[in-house]
Amino acid sequence: MIQYPNIQDARIQPLNDFDVRFDADYVLYWMQQAQRAEYNHALEFAVQQANDLGLGVVVVLGLTDDYPEANLRHYTFLLEGLTETRTLLAKRGIKMAVRRGSPPDVALELGQNAAMIVCDCGYLKHQRIWRDQVARKADCRVVQVESDVIVPLAVVSKKAEYAARTIRPKIQKHLDDYLIELKPIKVQNSTVNISLDGLDLKRPADILAGMQIDRKVIAVSQFYTGGTSRAKKLFDDFIRSRLTRYQRNHNQPQTDDISHMSMYLHFGQISPLYLALQIKKADRPMEPAKDAFLEELIVRRELAANFVYYNTQYDSYQCLPDWARRTLSEHRKDRRTYTYSRRKLENAKTHDPYWNAAMEEMKYTGFMHNYMRMYWGKKILEWSSSPEAAFRTTLEINNKYFLDGRDSNSYAGVAWIYGMHDRAWPERAIYGKIRCMMASGLERKCDIQGYVDKVKTYVRKAEYTM
Repeated sequence: MIQYPNIQDARIQPLNDFDVRFDADYVLYWMQQAQRAEYNHALEFAVQQANDLGLGVVVVLGLTDDYPEANLRHYTFLLEGLTETRTLLAKRGIKMAVRRGSPPDVALELGQNAAMIVCDCGYLKHQRIWRDQVARKADCRVVQVESDVIVPLAVVSKKAEYAARTIRPKIQKHLDDYLIELKPIKVQNSTVNISLDGLDLKRPADILAGMQIDRKVIAVSQFYTGGTSRAKKLFDDFIRSRLTRYQRNHNQPQTDDISHMSMYLHFGQISPLYLALQIKKADRPMEPAKDAFLEELIVRRELAANFVYYNTQYDSYQCLPDWARRTLSEHRKDRRTYTYSRRKLENAKTHDPYWNAAMEEMKYTGFMHNYMRMYWGKKILEWSSSPEAAFRTTLEINNKYFLDGRDSNSYAGVAWIYGMHDRAWPERAIYGKIRCMMASGLERKCDIQGYVDKVKTYVRKAEYTM
């Protein structure tokens, strides 16, 4: 395979040893994780391979009704993004079809006429199973190209890393080799006039109406709309108006000095490489803020990817380190002043107005300021009958309401609440040696009442637009 200079070898992984088919109609890019038409190494690799073969590229995405824990909120955001992605691909001369069905089955169906199948990379268990199924059942070469982290996982580490401090130097060692602009390759053979059946993305409401999905968690388009152009606009505004305050205020939930990129990264609608390069281009006087943002975008985010890839129990209490489970077990019988059912938690009916505000931000907007996410999760641990029940409740509510739930960052974030990627702290009731967070700490460190008031405006806006 002739390789494009900016698609580094380490991003490219053949998943089977089959040959490229020369009696084929196109190169197929099975788009599943990286749902974007730019800064997408898998897409550019597919274009380059198609050009070399004298063919065009066809893109397919499988839309399944039973994606794990997804609901109307998630599917709405996804379809908003796909509508734009298909339009942008067509402008490049690339046909995209979105089809209902199991993603690997959809890929295999269109793969019957493909010279090769290129796929992007996902780190969760079901994502890896899907790609393995396609690689085993396809009649042509299947190649995976990693594009949703900046430094490929295997380059950074061959094992689960203990904490940010252990993975940071390993990432930084390779960063200059991968933090490189990715320019689009000109498509030499258009496929836009190929006749392919697919869903009419101009009518997403009709698509959603015909799907067998959970509709109890409503869409939040009045707060966050899916799509690459929307993500780029939000990020441009962040760099222009709020980046200077990011280092000072990223732990101040009453402010809005954050990027709001997590849900766009979750759906692959924006590239972490694009975000990192835009930050690096920002004015030099903002170096401390830029460094703080890149720490979250690269080190913390890629630690999360490392976690789910190397720890197959990432979605269960058993993923936690031994010391964390031991100390929580030692304190499981400690007296709890308050305990709440999951229903009361979801309805934001606790004694704590700060926690209730955080829950309402999650329910009504699909997002929560990261500082409050930590507090939110720590209190569920404190208010549950057992640490195992608390972990399960935290993860299930997290995945149900957050637009960015159900991905590497979510699983790592929930596990962090219970000791993952952290150290032992002074021992106290219920928490044992797990780091705790107290309401008094919020009152001391931020304008927590300002945050409560901010959330009230979100609730009023949501209720007005319902």
